[in-house]
Amino acid sequence: MTELPSKYLSNTVNEFANLPGIGKKTALRLVLHLLKHEKKEILQFSHSLNELAENIKNCKICHSISDTDVCEICANPKRTRNTICVVESIREVLAIENTQQYNGLYHVLGGIISPIDGIGPSDLTIDNLHQRVENENIDEIILALSTTMEGDTTNYFIHKKLSGLNVKLTTLARGISFGDELEYTDEITLGRSILNRIEFH
Repeated sequence: MTELPSKYLSNTVNEFANLPGIGKKTALRLVLHLLKHEKKEILQFSHSLNELAENIKNCKICHSISDTDVCEICANPKRTRNTICVVESIREVLAIENTQQYNGLYHVLGGIISPIDGIGPSDLTIDNLHQRVENENIDEIILALSTTMEGDTTNYFIHKKLSGLNVKLTTLARGISFGDELEYTDEITLGRSILNRIEFH
């Protein structure tokens, strides 16, 4: 890309280009679009990012993103409290919630085991999941990870980790094709996969 006429423009473009799926050309287009707005609107955009950085929390129970120490789902007394759905990130929480077919709790791992990316079990919240099953009255763990090699490896590790505990492990029905990312699965297929979940072996 040609050198930009302003270091401030260049710095901002570089920050946008660090976002996933955003190249330098797209980043430049986004920044130039921002510059078309009034200064107060740009400052409001900046303020929202500052607030995000300063105030966002991870729920101390399920590790999902929250404004408070305990997220709204974990704090909701109407949720089924003996079932935990294990997911990779908040993206999957949102996808499952959109189906309106699940009323239990969640546990966000913060990723999946991927040696090629340098992510091992200790980098995830698997030990916290073990503690929850030990200390809470949990009857079922639903393994709702993407149907990839890494997702299946993580499922198997969790299965071994929880094998000494009296808890039922299930996984989503394979209406979801192998290799599919859960967050991109349509709501009807995902909803049916939750309702028709099968025992994990």
